[in-house]
Amino acid sequence: MTDILLADRADKSDDTATAETAPVLSKLSFLDRFLPAWILLSMGLGLGLGRGVGGLSHALDSAQVTAGVPAPIFIGLLAMMYPVLAKVRYRRLGEVTGDTRLLVASLVLNWVIGPLVMFALAWALLPDQPAYRTGLIIVGLARCIAMVLIWNDLSCGDREAAAVLVALNSLFQILAYAGLGYFYLVVLPGWLGLHSAGLHVSMGLVATSVAIFLGIPLLAGVLTRTVGEKLKGLAWYEERFLPKISPIALYGLLFTVVILFALQGKQITGHPLDVVRIAAPLLCYFALMWTGSFVIGKALGLGYARTATLAFTAASNNFELAIAVAIGVFGAISGEALAGVVGPLIEVPVLVGLVYVSLWAQNRFYRLEGATLDIT
Repeated sequence: MTDILLADRADKSDDTATAETAPVLSKLSFLDRFLPAWILLSMGLGLGLGRGVGGLSHALDSAQVTAGVPAPIFIGLLAMMYPVLAKVRYRRLGEVTGDTRLLVASLVLNWVIGPLVMFALAWALLPDQPAYRTGLIIVGLARCIAMVLIWNDLSCGDREAAAVLVALNSLFQILAYAGLGYFYLVVLPGWLGLHSAGLHVSMGLVATSVAIFLGIPLLAGVLTRTVGEKLKGLAWYEERFLPKISPIALYGLLFTVVILFALQGKQITGHPLDVVRIAAPLLCYFALMWTGSFVIGKALGLGYARTATLAFTAASNNFELAIAVAIGVFGAISGEALAGVVGPLIEVPVLVGLVYVSLWAQNRFYRLEGATLDIT
């Protein structure tokens, strides 16, 4: 989550076509490298606080700043979103628009195939768990925005393309997330004759949650970059300012996980196998989306760098937004929120493994590209 650098390297060359020999994990910061451990520790701390401190759950849930969102979680969610959005170079949105194959493939994978795959897996593997199923569908609608950038970098993907796709997904989520949420949670189940009794989703509440937890940090990120570059210059902003604010995203995530698990303590300890059940469709989702996207990129002739970018942007999800929406719509102690919280714990080790797979595929299927990938 931290140290995700969107800045161009002045000396970037076509040698990104060659798999790097340094171990993948050694390229992560100390915080990022052990993120699964930090999340596990945060979960344990939250569970301990929730069960050991009497009345804590009620106290946390009573101080709400928006419907269903306690004040501590509100602060943590905003802290997660702001740093990653301050990294995006928004003025470069048009630099990759000439590659229509990449853009069309990305839009279809992210906003048509991805949500459908998660919808199908959630209903197939969690038919008797409507809350967890709904939480996973919300996750499937929240497209890549943050950690995907580091997976792309580690796999020698196209950085400029990744930045553009992340920015486009960020803007598209503001415009379409609420409508798509209503479609996949209410309209589509009705068309298919699937039982969705008790599911009451307010489009207005979803739109408000998206606007608050994505719109506010997005606006702050745009203003921060614009003002920072104007006053101090690009080099200062990306080499000095961004590294200082990057850890805030991880701290915000861990803080939010502690509070969420303090609120969810009794439910989790009483149903530990539910966490395993939530993990199963997530594992299938990551494997299917990454593999399918990589095959599509290869078939389209995108070259390795942009094929890797396409695969990781399609397979990654914005769990920060999913957690925010789940809490805002269903409440912090809901099963929907728990499904979102389990997401980062599963995504991190799986995507690290897929980085290795991607570098292997580069050597196996793109050897003839040599050191001169055509990624223009």
